[in-house]
Amino acid sequence: MIWVALTALCLVAILVAEYVKKHQVVWVAKPLASLGFIGAALANNALDSAYGQAVLVALLLSWLGDLLLISRNSKLSFLLGIISFLLGHVVYIAAFVILGVHWDIAGYTLIPLALMAVLIGRWIMTKAPAELRPAVSAYIGVISIMVATSVGTSVGWIIPVAAISFYASDLAVALERFVKASFINQLWGLPLYYAAQLMFAYSL
Repeated sequence: MIWVALTALCLVAILVAEYVKKHQVVWVAKPLASLGFIGAALANNALDSAYGQAVLVALLLSWLGDLLLISRNSKLSFLLGIISFLLGHVVYIAAFVILGVHWDIAGYTLIPLALMAVLIGRWIMTKAPAELRPAVSAYIGVISIMVATSVGTSVGWIIPVAAISFYASDLAVALERFVKASFINQLWGLPLYYAAQLMFAYSL
């Protein structure tokens, strides 16, 4: 609970800092908030199982992605952040495979997700800079597969809810970066993101 409290308190600090436009606070609070879900995973014995180790790697890649996405002015940093999160989703998929995936359920789930990926992809591609479009397109595909395989695990509600929350939080990031920057995007997107990561840590 100490690690959950760290994430929650730092999340509040991030949101307040974004609202009052004190971006320098985010450079401190965001890495600490993300450290909270890593600590939570370790506290839940992430190193004691192959699934736990995979989740821990995905969380570490997410921590790196969070750090890279703090900058608002560097397209290279944003691209590297996308790649870091993309790799994190690949590792989450591997974690779900370790648990065991019912591929028929995952396949059926992927059908509406693929349709959503096409619609969202076409919308974002009209907004995103040309140099980011390949990475964004790949990211949309990978996170769609991540959500589908999470549903296919059939081991309880927490893993698919975490994956869907992560997916929704990424929509907030897309709105913030490619459509219109607004505190509202962060107000709902960041809590969903951190809740998702803590749920993955709790799933251990």
